[in-house]
Amino acid sequence: MGLMNNSLTKYLFFGGTVFKKPLGLFSQSPMTGFYRDGYCRVGPEDGGNHAVAGVLTREFLDFSASRGNNLRSIGLEPGCKWCLCTARWKEAADARKSDDDPVVPKVFLHATDESALKNGISMDLLRKFSAEGEAQGGGAALEKKNPITPGVTGGIAKETH
Repeated sequence: MGLMNNSLTKYLFFGGTVFKKPLGLFSQSPMTGFYRDGYCRVGPEDGGNHAVAGVLTREFLDFSASRGNNLRSIGLEPGCKWCLCTARWKEAADARKSDDDPVVPKVFLHATDESALKNGISMDLLRKFSAEGEAQGGGAALEKKNPITPGVTGGIAKETH
């Protein structure tokens, strides 16, 4: 059986966080997520595994652009909350010069999809770069939780990898 229709899978795939809790809303301004619904959830059509909920830095934007994915071209800038490709975030973490190197975006674990753990990122690494208050999974209050309403969410991401 092939992939399901995008409009159907957009609502079916809603996993948990790296803490095995319900996935929290990450950002609606800008509207983030592979499905452009504010959540860093992934489905079968998300080949980039946009699972890591991170806050963009100038250094990460430069790093990503140097690897062929210029996120500035879609209007992103330092400080934006964005669902990042697991491989790119890990690549930045591996390239860091120190643990406080801003090339690695801070991570919001309450909004990071558990699939990040199946794609080469350890929980220890995520915790090391977690945003303040997130290491124990307590950040869900940072964003209001909204259910996904069919027909109201955005389209599928069009970024390059």
